[in-house]
Amino acid sequence: MELSKLKVMVTGGAGFIGSHLVDRLIETENQVIVYDSFDEYYQGKEKNVRQHLSDSNFTLIRASILESEILLKAVQGVDIIFHLAAQPGVRFSLENPAKTNHVNTCGTINVLRAAVQARVKKVVFASSSSVYGIPKYMPIDEEHPTEPISIYGASKLAGEVCCRIFCKLWGLPVVMLRYHTVYGPRQRPDMAIRRWTELLLRNDAPVIYGDGNQTRDFTYVSDIVEGTLLAAEVDGLGGQVFNLGGGSRVSVNDVVRNIIELTGKRNVRPLYQSPNAGDVPDTHAEIKKAKQILGYDPKVTLKEGLRNFVKWLAESK
Repeated sequence: MELSKLKVMVTGGAGFIGSHLVDRLIETENQVIVYDSFDEYYQGKEKNVRQHLSDSNFTLIRASILESEILLKAVQGVDIIFHLAAQPGVRFSLENPAKTNHVNTCGTINVLRAAVQARVKKVVFASSSSVYGIPKYMPIDEEHPTEPISIYGASKLAGEVCCRIFCKLWGLPVVMLRYHTVYGPRQRPDMAIRRWTELLLRNDAPVIYGDGNQTRDFTYVSDIVEGTLLAAEVDGLGGQVFNLGGGSRVSVNDVVRNIIELTGKRNVRPLYQSPNAGDVPDTHAEIKKAKQILGYDPKVTLKEGLRNFVKWLAESK
C-alpha cells in the first residue's frame, strides 16, 4: 500500500516518536489525524505538532483512546491507523500498574474495535523490546520467549495478544513492531539520554542506575519511523511481529562518555546509584526479519544520533 494521499490516524501523534511519524506522513500528502490525550506525564508536547496546525491536511483531536465513542467517530474513513498512544515508563508502571494496564491494554482493544467497525485497511501497533524480559540469548529474535519483568512490558505484550486475536477472528490486518530504546529530538524528559544530557548541560553529574555495564540497542528516531512506514507499506503482514532496532548494543557507560564529550563537560563524572526494579540488563535486536521482509535498514550511527540530539536539546533550551 503506497503511503500517499491516504487518510491516516496516528494515536499518540503529538508524542516523541509519533510526531516524527506525522512529519513524514504530511510530507507525502496524506490527510493526517493526530489523536492524542496530551496526558500530563509528558508535558509541553503541543509544540511537537505546532508547525502543522495551519495545514489543511492535518487534524488534531484531543482525546484519550479510552474514550471509545470519540475514537470510533474519529476513525471513520481512515485507511491506516498507526497506534503509538500508550502510557510509557517502566518505573512509572511499577508505581501505577492499573493506569498502565488500562491505557495500554484496554486502550489498544478500543483502537482495534474501532478499526474493525470503521473497516480500516491496516493497523500498525507500536510494541516494545520490554516484552522479552531478561535475555536468554542475544541478539534477540522475534521467537525469543516473552517474559516481561515490568507492568509496562506485560501491558505491551497483552496489546500484542489482542492484536493477534483481532487479526485472526475479525480479519483485521495488524502488524506489531517491537521498538528498541528509541532516542532523538523531542525525546520525553523522563528518558535516560535526555536526563543525562540535561544534567550535563547544567554541569551536574549524570545519574546511572547500576554499574553502567548494562547494554542497550539504541535506535535513532528517524530509523524507527522509517521501519514503521515500511510496515504499513508492505502488504500481507497481518499478525506478524518485527523487531526494530539499531542492530547493535552499547553500554550505558559508553553512551554517557559520548554525551560528556559532545557537551564538553569532561570534568563531570557520573554518579552511580542502585539499579531500578524492572530494568533488564541487556537488549540487542536481531533485525534480520525486518531487513528481509520490510527492507528495513537503520542508517544513523550512535555518534551521529547523539550529536543531533545534543544539538537539538541545547538549541531548544
